[in-house]
Amino acid sequence: MVFLTLSNLIRCRGPDEFWRKRKIFRLAAHFLGRRRNTYSVAVRNVHRALVYSTKARALKKEDMKNLWDTRITAACEQQNITAFSLREGLERANILLDRKSLSDLASWEPKTFESLAAVAKQKLCFDDFVDSTDKKEPTGNDINLNSVWLEGLKDGK
Repeated sequence: MVFLTLSNLIRCRGPDEFWRKRKIFRLAAHFLGRRRNTYSVAVRNVHRALVYSTKARALKKEDMKNLWDTRITAACEQQNITAFSLREGLERANILLDRKSLSDLASWEPKTFESLAAVAKQKLCFDDFVDSTDKKEPTGNDINLNSVWLEGLKDGK
């Protein structure tokens, strides 16, 4: 572009401004009213929305962690073992499963979780481990490793 006068050069900020505004307007496309059409209003609301989405990602991770812990605790109570004891027993037996994996097993594979709980209990008995974190005894079926294995052999699995 060739500008014959200085005033025309000052008024034109070039393509950078167009693309900068376009990026904001595309992020504000689903807003209503002036939040969508006016740049000065849109840029404030887009920045606020981006801050909320950043915080929401951390909250989502925290919510999933709480859900997994709840599922693991509920399944552990059915197997008459505390969640802390389960994790400790599995760790001592070199079975390294994270919260998500244990939660999925507790929800979708209860027999597998029952076997893991039996392995953890057996390992804790061998190591003479006493769980002093939870004073309350869980109320569930008392299981041992041999009964779980024998049931699996009877079913043909």
